[in-house]
Amino acid sequence: MSKKSFYSNGKLLLTGEYTVLDGAKALALPCKFGQALEVEENTSGEISWESYDVDQTLWLKVTFKIQDLLAGNILSEDSAQSRLANILIEAAMLNASFLDIHKGYTVKTTLTFPRNWGLGTSSTLITNIAQWLSIDPYELLRQTFGGSGYDIACAQSNSPILYQLESEKPIVTSTFFSPEFSEHLYFVYLNKKQNSRAAIAGYYAKRSNIGDVITAINKISEEVLASSDLAEFIRLMNHHEKIMSEVLGLNTVKEELFSDFEGSVKSLGAWGGDFVLVITEKNPALYFNKRGFQTVIPYQEMIL
Repeated sequence: MSKKSFYSNGKLLLTGEYTVLDGAKALALPCKFGQALEVEENTSGEISWESYDVDQTLWLKVTFKIQDLLAGNILSEDSAQSRLANILIEAAMLNASFLDIHKGYTVKTTLTFPRNWGLGTSSTLITNIAQWLSIDPYELLRQTFGGSGYDIACAQSNSPILYQLESEKPIVTSTFFSPEFSEHLYFVYLNKKQNSRAAIAGYYAKRSNIGDVITAINKISEEVLASSDLAEFIRLMNHHEKIMSEVLGLNTVKEELFSDFEGSVKSLGAWGGDFVLVITEKNPALYFNKRGFQTVIPYQEMIL
């Protein structure tokens, strides 16, 4: 039988981290990195699954009997296997013809970025599975990982988007964001992947006066899109960091790690890990490399 192929983009969240869950307008950027899924149908009654990292390392290999998935027999000491089984079971709830003991599938997924980078290993998987089975990726996300869904919107978009939840429904607006000063923007990986669910739980425990915060974040998101001046963009990023620092009760990443850096540093997504945005007049690779942060990517090499 013919092989089907699907691909979804990774993501970075420039504005609106955490507050996007409460309806703030978030400016999100699809990445040049993502994940591919290839699937071939057969009659084995099994799903044979292999997942590869960007360096072709096989990081997950598992075979599920469709009969076991239908019966909910998915107990496994391997959490990645359990999560995948759960996703497949939930996908079958949305497409009843998917899990059939007379069918079988051979599936291969391949990342084009290291999976510890936090660019959307889960969201690109969810979106690829949704494309394969012609189901709603937002609904599949709700039933599995949860979250705002902005990463699902990025996975399906080839341009920056404004993303907002209204009555828990995603409003996705394609937008133009290609700043003239992009040669001064870099993304630096903080050498650790954040647990998004834990970070979200921490946000919900700490947030207050959220209406005023959302108004302020919305204003920043709109002004960022309109900004053509580097100094103004830096002011907006620093203001965003200050607001979220107060909401979360945490020091900014610059205060915590890079207080002597001559430039601006903004957290992207869950604070304390994954990537940060660095804004500086000159290439900051030497500064960050000396401090053990080897992954420094210019804006144009990261963002679609």
